[in-house]
Amino acid sequence: MPELPEVEALKDFLTEHLVGRRVVRVLPVAISVLKTYEPPLTAVEGGEVTAVDRYGKFLGLATDGGPHLVTHLARAGWLQWRDRLPDGPPRPGRGPLALRVALETGEGFDLTEAGTQKRLAVYVVRDPREVPGIARLGPDPLAADFDEERLAALLTDERRRIKGALRDQSLIAGVGNAYSDEILHAAKMSPFKIAGSLTPEEVHRLHEALRTTLAEAVERSRGLAAGRLKAEKKSGLRVHGRAGEPCPVCGDTIREVSFSDSSLQYCPTCQTGGKPLADRRLSRLLK
Repeated sequence: MPELPEVEALKDFLTEHLVGRRVVRVLPVAISVLKTYEPPLTAVEGGEVTAVDRYGKFLGLATDGGPHLVTHLARAGWLQWRDRLPDGPPRPGRGPLALRVALETGEGFDLTEAGTQKRLAVYVVRDPREVPGIARLGPDPLAADFDEERLAALLTDERRRIKGALRDQSLIAGVGNAYSDEILHAAKMSPFKIAGSLTPEEVHRLHEALRTTLAEAVERSRGLAAGRLKAEKKSGLRVHGRAGEPCPVCGDTIREVSFSDSSLQYCPTCQTGGKPLADRRLSRLLK
């Protein structure tokens, strides 16, 4: 799933390639991706893109005509830039293509989604805050005012485990499964630790790890073409998706806890005092 760093990089990429250019067509291929109907999708057509913004994991295009085209790429969605779009409209079918945006220059991009769980979402709204997921977002962890005191306040009385709390978009915007693993590894903190039990020193470590991990990932992705962002994300991860490999910090074997629809990875030596965590496959920790 694209998380804050990848969506931030897509925002920068699209700002360079879209701002100042006019949208001539928006072609839905999978109607299921459209989550709004008023204004219609055609309201974006003819408008010049004036800005590209990120809201947590949401990506929004503002046009001079007023409507915003907002998308959430979900777990298996992606944006593919095309210097030259194919001639003719795309044909609906079983392929990954969900929506195509064409510019007056002949360039454009496709929104695609792999797999059978179709969760990619597209909204056309007058104000991005009309999108329910954006309206519920917590603070952005890279915002200038996201300091230790704000993080501590967010975690006060929080009874969930810290892994689940970090992934809650209404608590902190933009962090998903992969970067929560990376943040907790950098903070030397068990993913099962109760969020509200953190000491001031632990809040300090978590805040530093949160900001540093995300900022470094954004910097690694900066300037890359959209098609290279997935590979960059994977190459930069130290523990997530690397179960069975040696920890790059201490050399211990990275372990995994599996759940019904996801998994987490961690280093016992760095994070849990050398003790393996119970692998409760049906745990509801992340729900």
